[in-house]
Amino acid sequence: MLLSLLSSGNIRDAIISILLTLPAVLIAISFHEAAHAYAAYKLGDRTAHNLGRLTFNPIKHIDPFGFLCMLVFGYGWAKPVPINPRNFKNARRGMAFTAIAGPMMNLLIGIISTIIYTVIFFYFGMNIVGIIYNGFTAKLVWMALMLFQYMAILNFMLMAYNMIPVPPFDGSRFFGLLLPQRIYWSIMRYERHILVGVILISVILSRFFDFSPFAWIAENLFEGIANLILKLLVIISN
Repeated sequence: MLLSLLSSGNIRDAIISILLTLPAVLIAISFHEAAHAYAAYKLGDRTAHNLGRLTFNPIKHIDPFGFLCMLVFGYGWAKPVPINPRNFKNARRGMAFTAIAGPMMNLLIGIISTIIYTVIFFYFGMNIVGIIYNGFTAKLVWMALMLFQYMAILNFMLMAYNMIPVPPFDGSRFFGLLLPQRIYWSIMRYERHILVGVILISVILSRFFDFSPFAWIAENLFEGIANLILKLLVIISN
């Protein structure tokens, strides 16, 4: 992420973009992990709650190296939320719904951020490039647009990334409900190998083919929702 910003050549704009990216990353990580903790708590497991993880405070959730990787490359991780499946009435179902809570929170934040972006864009001028140079207020509008665009795309990317239906990603816990337990646990044994493989494939696609499937999903979700909201605003305003 930072590499692409800094390689743009405009240091001033890159610094502004980095400063706007920081809160987007912190919110995405914190809300994702807090959603895991809250779902576990509601389903009967107080482990994360007792360890102070049922909070939006990013300090409680950030893994320093994972956070740095997310800022630099767009891929990273947080401290795993501790879960004790023995506290669930149904361990497998409890783990599945606890896991899915994280990416669903990212999806919700992405949708809300896209709506806010579109409303600002609609009411403060359709020409983004033009408003950048029209005074201090216009620059604030431009920065708000950038912030909510980053917020939306980053959260959509995290949602897509975590919904991969293979371990160790959150999606594997949910889609694993469809598999016989024997097959599910046999796949879980290879979660570290699968994680390394997914990261390598993502880096190769991004580096050598200039394509990220997660960014593609995120950008299409953002554009699709923004266009829908924009059409609704046009209808309402007429």
